[in-house]
Amino acid sequence: MKWNKYTLTTTVEAEDLVSSMMMEAGIEGIEIEDRVPLSESEKAQMFVDILPDAGEDDGTARISFYLEPEQDNAAILSAVMAGLDELRGWGVDVGSASIEASQTEDKDWVNNWKEYFHQFYVDDILIKPSWETLKPEDQGKLLIEIDPGTAFGTGLHETTQLCIRQIRKYLTPGAEFLDVGTGSGILSIAALKLGAGHAFLTDLDPCALSAVKENMEANGIPETDYEMLLGNLIDDSAVQDAAGYEKYDIVAANILAEVLLSLTPVVVRQMKPGAVYITSGILAEKEELVAQAVRDAGLAVLEVTRQGEWVSVTARKE
Repeated sequence: MKWNKYTLTTTVEAEDLVSSMMMEAGIEGIEIEDRVPLSESEKAQMFVDILPDAGEDDGTARISFYLEPEQDNAAILSAVMAGLDELRGWGVDVGSASIEASQTEDKDWVNNWKEYFHQFYVDDILIKPSWETLKPEDQGKLLIEIDPGTAFGTGLHETTQLCIRQIRKYLTPGAEFLDVGTGSGILSIAALKLGAGHAFLTDLDPCALSAVKENMEANGIPETDYEMLLGNLIDDSAVQDAAGYEKYDIVAANILAEVLLSLTPVVVRQMKPGAVYITSGILAEKEELVAQAVRDAGLAVLEVTRQGEWVSVTARKE
């Protein structure tokens, strides 16, 4: 089915008011595009280390919405135009308020990525989505089934593979495992399947809660083997207390280099003496920044591993 797409050009200043007005006009979902630079805190909560260059902020915003052909498009557009007139009457600069119409195919954006995700190996660990059948030649392999959904982490990315290899290298049977920024839960699942005794997982994204639960169930991991908590370990004392202190044998953090700079001096308190700290999500040019943060926190760098342009720094608490 095709949808009618309408894109309204307005100002950054008015985008929130225009968005609210659209909701009141009966529009259920919108997309906002602007060139406002991200704040440092917003960057810190993203799972990419290279952000696209959106160009210089020109003060304009584009707000797109979609209507089914069977809907009364004319009535909804009329309500939007009336709402814009009302905002102008309040002295709001809505810009040109021009509306561009087009058509787009009906797409399932949440599930569309599935056509690109197929089973693969990290060394001899098989990682596959649940919708693919296990091949006869793969029977008996160490298997991780992962469906990331809207949470980050299929295992395809170099940073995740770097972490999995280091977890396998340093994990001891029965280890307590802390997973900061868990996403889909793939690192904790790998740790538990490799012999960890218990995992504590944290993330800022609410989507991670359902993703972790579903992926743990798919891998036959009981709820008694892990605990998942939504929150920021860096600055939330409740999360820090819930995680516990001097408790973990291994801590893994596959997140931005900038986040690792803030996390490292905090998470060292969660680590037992002798615990191993595995970090990734680090671009090669930021390797020394993270390594220095690790040393400043009193940890000894054990090794630096690389894959493509990405780096993992592994350290030990003395």
